[in-house]
Amino acid sequence: MSATTIARQCTLCEAHCGILVTVEDERVTRIEGNPDDVLSAGYICPKATAMGALHHDPDRLRTPLRRVGDRFEPVGWDEAFREIGQRLRRIRREHGASAVGMYLGNPAAHSSSVIYGALLRVALMTRNFYSASSIDQFPQEFVAWRMFGANVLMPVVDIDRTHRLVIMGANPAVSNGSVSTMPGAKLRIQKVRRRGGKVVVIDPRRTETARLADEHVAVAPGGDPYLLLGMLHVLVTEQLCDEDRIRAQCTGWGELSTLVADFTPERAAAHAGVDAQTIRQLAREHAAAPSAVLYARIGVCQQVTGTLTHWLVNTINAVTGNLDRPGGQMFAKPAVDGAPLGRFVPTAHGAWTDSSGRFKSFRSELPVAVLADEMELGHIRAMITYAGNPVLSTPQRGRLGAALDGLECMVAVDLYLTETARHADFVLPPVSPLEHADLDLVLASFSVRNNVRFSGRVFEPPKGALEDWEILARLITEVLPLPARSITSRALNAVFDQLSPLRMAMAAIAAGPYGVLRRGRNGLTFGKVKAAPGGIDLGPLRPRLRSLIATKDRKVALAPQDFLNGARTLIDETSDPVAPTKAPEGFDLRLIGRRHLRSNNSWLHNLPPMVKGRDRCTALMHPADAAERGLSDGEPVTVTSPMGSIVVTLEVSDDIRTGAIAIPHGWGHQDPGVGWQVAAQLPGANVNLLHDPSLTDTFSGCSAVNNTWVTVTPATPAPTAPDVDREPAPTS
Repeated sequence: MSATTIARQCTLCEAHCGILVTVEDERVTRIEGNPDDVLSAGYICPKATAMGALHHDPDRLRTPLRRVGDRFEPVGWDEAFREIGQRLRRIRREHGASAVGMYLGNPAAHSSSVIYGALLRVALMTRNFYSASSIDQFPQEFVAWRMFGANVLMPVVDIDRTHRLVIMGANPAVSNGSVSTMPGAKLRIQKVRRRGGKVVVIDPRRTETARLADEHVAVAPGGDPYLLLGMLHVLVTEQLCDEDRIRAQCTGWGELSTLVADFTPERAAAHAGVDAQTIRQLAREHAAAPSAVLYARIGVCQQVTGTLTHWLVNTINAVTGNLDRPGGQMFAKPAVDGAPLGRFVPTAHGAWTDSSGRFKSFRSELPVAVLADEMELGHIRAMITYAGNPVLSTPQRGRLGAALDGLECMVAVDLYLTETARHADFVLPPVSPLEHADLDLVLASFSVRNNVRFSGRVFEPPKGALEDWEILARLITEVLPLPARSITSRALNAVFDQLSPLRMAMAAIAAGPYGVLRRGRNGLTFGKVKAAPGGIDLGPLRPRLRSLIATKDRKVALAPQDFLNGARTLIDETSDPVAPTKAPEGFDLRLIGRRHLRSNNSWLHNLPPMVKGRDRCTALMHPADAAERGLSDGEPVTVTSPMGSIVVTLEVSDDIRTGAIAIPHGWGHQDPGVGWQVAAQLPGANVNLLHDPSLTDTFSGCSAVNNTWVTVTPATPAPTAPDVDREPAPTS
């Protein structure tokens, strides 16, 4: 049989790099970068090459499963949906709508099926809705709401035109951008330098991105807001701000100036872990550059100061004239543009709380930090998870698995029997990513260049298999209180069958800012997009904040009062030279996260091409810290926090500053009943067992899994795990 090649995108991470998938005899024989892709231009990372392995993985589920005792058995789709509906409707009748909870994982946003995820959330009418956003990006959304009036107005980095790129708590050389989609980030960073610009990375670890930069500033874990406040002091007191632009664009300039008037870099230095002269230089160079942008991401989101830090990031960009300006922070304008609707969608902060009253809802969901508590207290009696693995990916003190077992019904929409899905009563597997066509409706809104791209179907799905959206649509039908269900449910399903996400996208593109309904015959249509194997380039980012901003006075709020109060508390604490950095008794190192190029949260560890080579779940420690504790590279160590302990291999390197260690999340697949045979053989441990779920960002409730206090001691060697086709790991 002759080979065929299909152009599409890799959907395993936010970058959505364009790929060419070659198939012969129903097997993927090659995956390579698409040189015609308008955004990635031929770049791919190793994850993209694993899409074939994921599709052919024998552990991937192909049929629905139903729990029978302590095992699973295959079940037909209709029978599964019928029984799920009966259980969920009974629970809602007896205990109310909020007795059914829902969790939405990150991969959901990588597909247009997320539309039906949102519709299912509406149909459930539950207050117990959770998502990976509350361990990922809540602080950025919270800041966007308070500063710009809508949580969707998160500005992105105009990396392709900037003269100065400062990266804080992010590693785009590995992630290829997050809430700033920039495939081929390494090449884009190198181009900043080649055109005479400067790249600075502020991070406790010398990351893969820092190795590409002109300068690495090894900030102390948790020191980010102190460094930024010190920079802001310099900008204000040395009159380095663009005051004309500030007054035209913003409010709160006077209050902001007063806040930082006395917070000198000398006061900031001890708590930032960065000397005063470096803080002054960072501020002066940011102001002096023809264009500059400060970009922060998950490393600072996942701290108790996440919201304050992102506020200061946006504020520094704004006061130096780099907000809504080429080369600075800007707002994308995709073919399906939902941003202008942001002002009409209520954020509903505090519309309800968890049962303790401590955690407020934000954009109609609760922080995942309280998920296990709500189950144990009986407020959640049934759960639906979609594309998420919260047992492994969220801090719950190891209690979430047992809490799921105690539910009356659990449904997992997932490709695998994960650490979470193994607790389900029903597992509903969608087709593989290569078995459905798609068009990105979410991530294009955060792209560093405006574009629209279609993903072609590589394989026809097996007869009877369902796509994600079809599964979610059937669940919607089952949970709604329909009269004459035997008739109305068939009618509703028939309607859904005609409303696929792609059909919705067709209408949205036509009505969008580039569509035929606005631009006439030369405008975009779905047909034109589908016919372009590398997508359609819609041009560079353009200033558009004036048309998007949703605050009441249509200006950027530089100084929300609650942010000022929070920052003032931080500043006041620095009068005690050790208070903010003092360790709990018995703990002496601060734990931060770490990202690997071949890993994606808890996914991809079952694919041999992604896990071969050296162990990647290691504790990275500075040589001086290792020597002080009598520890050696390659030995097993016990990492202990106030919450618990894990055993991992020690990796000694001067790539991390003293006083800190780094461990990646997403590992620890040894639980019984998990359907990942390869992953179960790998070393590694669940770092989330070390984090305190009650420790969250002060404003948004985002889990604070960075800057956890730990201690590290020698461990008894564990039995050697079976080898999994290991070979020397490639360098990043």
